[in-house]
Amino acid sequence: MKSTLSRRSFVQSGALIAAACAAPGALPAMADPSQETGKPSPVKLGLASYTFRNFTRAQAIGFMKQLNITALNPKDVKDHLPMNPAEEAKALADYAAAGIALHAAGVIYFPKDEDDDIRTRFEYAKRAGISVIVAGDPAPATLPRLEKFVKQYDIRIAIHNHGPEDKVFPSPLDVLKAVRNLDPRMGCCIDIGHAVRAGTDIVQAIHEVGPRLFNMHVKDLTDFHNKDGQVAVGAGLMPFREIFAALIKTNYKGYVDLEYEINGDNPMPGVIESFAYMRGVLTGMGYRA
Repeated sequence: MKSTLSRRSFVQSGALIAAACAAPGALPAMADPSQETGKPSPVKLGLASYTFRNFTRAQAIGFMKQLNITALNPKDVKDHLPMNPAEEAKALADYAAAGIALHAAGVIYFPKDEDDDIRTRFEYAKRAGISVIVAGDPAPATLPRLEKFVKQYDIRIAIHNHGPEDKVFPSPLDVLKAVRNLDPRMGCCIDIGHAVRAGTDIVQAIHEVGPRLFNMHVKDLTDFHNKDGQVAVGAGLMPFREIFAALIKTNYKGYVDLEYEINGDNPMPGVIESFAYMRGVLTGMGYRA
């Protein structure tokens, strides 16, 4: 049965939730996704911890409980997942106690084409039990050395595109060109917001990248040429239904991680609206989100 909910309805419902929850200390848990109808969604929603970059790990865990989100892509920001082994172990214990699973980490940068420096980052991911490193702008000359560690650790590298400001990897298609002849565990993290600003057709890119897509960062924009046009998911122009359909068509097994980069001191209203919209789209497609 086709959903009768329009895009505007999704946005308005998310906005109402956000408005009701805007008062500090008044954020209720979102509806349990297990109560929705339909088949289990093949699109798995997660969160990039950078969304809560101005908040501590304990606060971020509290927010995730309210969101009914248990899949996290952490970054070494605040105390979310420190590189220091002892501090990392404490963070991992906190996440495990909260029922939060880590599926990727990043963005992690590789500034040096040196074994010791690269090994440190792979050990960081290995300790966390993470199978995907979201890599930020590694130099093309570094890729063969990264490939060596990918083979040694069996940890995938997902190179993150950073839009027109990125002179090496503005688009996931640029990443694909760089890795297509390397180990199949060398691939992409498509950041859809940055990609559209680089003139990329996101749906087409998902199909082209195919099995080398290991992670996705999502956001929405009101203007595909303006970095400052970011809004809550559903309030912009991003074609989420088509994006989700492409992910399903290409049998994508990774996570769709919300990376909400605006309103850093008060992100929850927009984050709630974003997850409400994405879940609504998936429900409209006949899935239990």
